[in-house]
Amino acid sequence: MAISSEYDVVVIGGGPAGSTTATLLAQGGLAVGLFEREKFPRFHIGESLIPETYWVLKRLNMLEKMQQSHFVKKHSVQFINANGKLSAPFYFWDNKPHECSQTWQVVRSEFDQMMLDNAREHGVDAHDGVHVIEVLFEGDGEADRAERAQSSRAVGVAIKHNGQRKEIRAKVVVDASGQAALLMNRMKLRLWDPILNKGAIWTYWEGAYRDTGRDEGATMVIQTPNKDGWFWNIPLHDNIVSLGVVAPFDYLFKGRQGDHEATYQEEVAKTPAIHDRIKNAKRVTGYFATRDYSYRSTEVAGNGWVLVGDAFGFLDPLYSSGVLLALKSGELAADAIVEGLGKGDTSAAQLGNWGDNFNQGVDRMRRLVCEYYGGFSFGKFVKNYPDLRNTVTDLLIGDLFTDKVDKVWGPMETLYEPGKKRLETWREGMTPDVAQHKTNELTLPEGRRP
Repeated sequence: MAISSEYDVVVIGGGPAGSTTATLLAQGGLAVGLFEREKFPRFHIGESLIPETYWVLKRLNMLEKMQQSHFVKKHSVQFINANGKLSAPFYFWDNKPHECSQTWQVVRSEFDQMMLDNAREHGVDAHDGVHVIEVLFEGDGEADRAERAQSSRAVGVAIKHNGQRKEIRAKVVVDASGQAALLMNRMKLRLWDPILNKGAIWTYWEGAYRDTGRDEGATMVIQTPNKDGWFWNIPLHDNIVSLGVVAPFDYLFKGRQGDHEATYQEEVAKTPAIHDRIKNAKRVTGYFATRDYSYRSTEVAGNGWVLVGDAFGFLDPLYSSGVLLALKSGELAADAIVEGLGKGDTSAAQLGNWGDNFNQGVDRMRRLVCEYYGGFSFGKFVKNYPDLRNTVTDLLIGDLFTDKVDKVWGPMETLYEPGKKRLETWREGMTPDVAQHKTNELTLPEGRRP
């Protein structure tokens, strides 16, 4: 398929954030070119959807495709503490009796392909296997590229296609390049989270223990007995379970004698709840590892450009918020772009007018993540504050972009010691204070990317 030399909008990346943005832009009547470096289908982690993805999937006309898919239906999340005690399941339907409360556990190679194909069906000129080399700016040059990019306007991209460089013009460029974070790196916008320095090792098992009935598709969050980390247990179709361990970077990757497999097996051996689930299972893949989880950009948009999904930031895998934040940022960015192009305004203020509200939602999820890592017990909290069970479930569902959920924070501060110290800890690195961290030298563990 021929590639045009000009579009209204160019989207870099064909993952959930990129395909969401592109589809909604095309629905808005814009000419959209999407360029994905890898050939689809391709492997990706981040398999558990949370219920609030429903509303974006509905706008994308993806719901019927999801309902007809073989993805495992997910109705709840459940926690197992360091002593092996299970919390009562947090059933989404019990909190919100609506079809949006049932979601899915997906194989990302299949889900992402469905999303990209859906974008094409809506008129997006999508090309996978095409590498975007750089974003083009007015008056672009090699000197002071980071400063120049922030002060000038994005006017297109340069791609490598069939071994040749090709420049493509656009009124707006959307960076959905994932953790490659093309623009964030170019403009030095990345802010590493000073608290959530985590890593993960995972693999896939066939024939692992699965719950039954309404609990069959539940995400399990299983704390290790030493409380240094936790396992995710995500049931997928074809009798496969995704099982990974998450822990602080230094604990998981430094001072170990063996490879990723040895580290993973050490953590399994320490955690009876995991060992019992896979004792009769067969491992069907190798081991995967990722580091440098948590970061955010200090800017969501500039003149003629926008960041969405992991190209803007990644929080933590704990509550499976990654795909929701990808879809939500893509939706909000698309709406701002359609509005901006309609009135001839592609300024940073217009294209990023959704950033403050989005960051507040991310901060709410970040705080819930930090509370868990600080010793928060869902079972104990709900026992002491049964009237707040539904509000906690709202957060787990992904209802992050409203202040109605903020009533949980006060009780969390008073229930656990030392509440005030924990409060200051989770606030470190939050977006209201982000400016003070721009010039800070954050000490990164050995081996982390700069």
